[in-house]
Amino acid sequence: MHFFSHRFFSLLTGGRDVAEVAAQLEWEAPAAEPELLADRWVAELDRHGVTSAAIIASMPGDEESVARAVARHPARLHGQFLLNPLAPDAAARLQSAFAAGLHTVCLFPAMHRYSVADERLEPLWPLAAGRNVFVHCGVLSVGVRKKLGLPSPFDMRFSNPLDLHNVALRHPGVRFVIPHFGAGFFREALMLADLCPNVYLDTSSSNNWTKYAAGALDLEAVFRQALAVAGPRRLLFGTDSSFFPRGWVHAVFTAQTEVLARIGVNRADAAAILGETLLSLQQ
Repeated sequence: MHFFSHRFFSLLTGGRDVAEVAAQLEWEAPAAEPELLADRWVAELDRHGVTSAAIIASMPGDEESVARAVARHPARLHGQFLLNPLAPDAAARLQSAFAAGLHTVCLFPAMHRYSVADERLEPLWPLAAGRNVFVHCGVLSVGVRKKLGLPSPFDMRFSNPLDLHNVALRHPGVRFVIPHFGAGFFREALMLADLCPNVYLDTSSSNNWTKYAAGALDLEAVFRQALAVAGPRRLLFGTDSSFFPRGWVHAVFTAQTEVLARIGVNRADAAAILGETLLSLQQ
């Protein structure tokens, strides 16, 4: 889930009034204190019977908001943070966020316009040993930026999961997560997962990228192929929930669990996909 904190909106809009921004979006304005937003999310998880969830600081510089949320609810919220690895203080930010209890660093190569195979990232990989690196590949569309009329100068040349192949092989102690089944690079994400046992796939979002597939490809076929290649213990369920009043996107849970039932996934494998693997990645 994206943790759209008060500071997130301030960073995103260059300091605009957060209540004004929320009104423009027709969203609920987050409390200034991230602990109160954390309380709001935990109440929402309780309402849907969700044990715990990963939350992402979705702007570089908002690590503290997520760290405070996790400190408030350490058994319910697992912290992740967005990093621009080309920033001059990237290594310091990475180490500081890990020290604050966040377990996963999130990289968006198309957003910050670099390849994950770039040698400038090499000093960071050893710092992530024993941790998780979420690498967004494929189509990248940030809805909140569109709604606010903010530019999105992304570059999809840097979106191919195969760019991660040599990095994942050379750093087997780092666990890499590719969200949204590769978001349009499904074949390449499967190839990467097949070749690198330290690569996981995340199932989150509506997965509308299937419209780009050649031939018929629906969510059922996606799950069948992903399970055949990566197995249930390298698939991580997610919703991509982000704002209130919408809250936790139950429709994604319903659609994906119905698929798991139709294709005959047993209880133990479903439990791994729906939470156990995520918990194992927090250790």
